[in-house]
Amino acid sequence: MIKIEGVSKNYGRGNAVSNLNIEIKDGEIFGLLGPNGAGKTTTIKMITGITEPTEGRVEINGYDICKNPLEAKLQFGYVPDSPDMFLKFTGMEYINFMADVYRVSKKDREIRIKELSNKFGMENALGDTIKSYSHGMRQKVVIMGVLVHNPKAWILDEPLTGLDPKSAFILKGMMREHADMGNAVLFSTHVLEVAEKVCDRVGIIKKGELIFVGTLDELREEFKADSSLERMFLEMTDDEEY
Repeated sequence: MIKIEGVSKNYGRGNAVSNLNIEIKDGEIFGLLGPNGAGKTTTIKMITGITEPTEGRVEINGYDICKNPLEAKLQFGYVPDSPDMFLKFTGMEYINFMADVYRVSKKDREIRIKELSNKFGMENALGDTIKSYSHGMRQKVVIMGVLVHNPKAWILDEPLTGLDPKSAFILKGMMREHADMGNAVLFSTHVLEVAEKVCDRVGIIKKGELIFVGTLDELREEFKADSSLERMFLEMTDDEEY
């Protein structure tokens, strides 16, 4: 479970995020939606401990990300919005580095790496350097590195960007399977059709403020209409570009 309580972030020129309150439950996929610059990535950086909140607190499976950062960070796997990292490593070196960080045993990592590389079609590419990969392949190896320790909570910032249709389909299936096993999945996306098909609940952020949290049925009830998520989203965010 991920709890966000009264979280705000001020960079000195006003709040980038204001008084967010969200509880992402075990067993659900929660989609964080909003126009560019709405505060989605800032929120995710506070949840993962990259950025400290100006106010409020974040708990992951009972651990405060600021007071108990190591314990909290062991609870989740985080896919950032850019896969351009550790470019001099080979894919295998990067995944093993991540496995070392999370103290994954040799036996468990071998099983997990084989499973993930087969799913994402990376069996023959892990010996190559990450800088030689396409954007989609970099995204795959980052996801593999995140999942190698089999974290309970998944926190994914635009995880489908750059993935080919097959890999995107596989990842969405893995997200569903992980949630169905009683774990929490949080992901941000601009692809509203994905959120509509995958999410159990969504949160919509506009200018750093949470303007809706709930299921799509609850959103439709609020609008009193049988509309698509895209139409409702555009109406709520004043047709801002997303």
